[in-house]
Amino acid sequence: MSERDEEKNTVKTVSENGPGQDVAKEYGRKVSESKVETFHIIMPGDLNDSGRLFGGVLMAWIDEVAGLVGRRHAQMNVTTGSVDNLKFLRGAYLHDMIVINGKVTHVGNKSMEVKVDTSVEHIGGKRELINRAFLTLVGIDENDRPARLPRLILETEEDRKEWERAERRRQIRLHEKETGFHFYGEEG
Repeated sequence: MSERDEEKNTVKTVSENGPGQDVAKEYGRKVSESKVETFHIIMPGDLNDSGRLFGGVLMAWIDEVAGLVGRRHAQMNVTTGSVDNLKFLRGAYLHDMIVINGKVTHVGNKSMEVKVDTSVEHIGGKRELINRAFLTLVGIDENDRPARLPRLILETEEDRKEWERAERRRQIRLHEKETGFHFYGEEG
């Protein structure tokens, strides 16, 4: 293999400038290295008064998975900066088995986006998506200050598509910040 062919086969990672920039491998982490999957059985204490999984319980499980994903990627403590686009698609009920999958979809300098999908796994193994959430996490150093994060190594076409979708969500969040997005029409 020629030197030029070897260059074409080197691992490409994501930098501040987007996909395709070469970055030292030791400072990058693969999407697959930080994926997390957890399982829960819905118990009576997890239910709301309508007999469905209480949204706050699910939100705590989602935040926990996102934190584990972020910590595995960053190799340091992380904190949740925001929860974006939390969508409850359908309910879950007593004794349902809940499967929560999380993975990093985008990394900036000090923050990352984590996608968390929640499904009910039925007898026989079929999974039905009941919730999707995107969380922004920040790496935290030993002084509780935001810290630089490892780049994200995109291994598959799906990783690249996730990055592109995450980049669009990031642009929307930045636009909302610039235009003064306020909750409930509040001024200021």
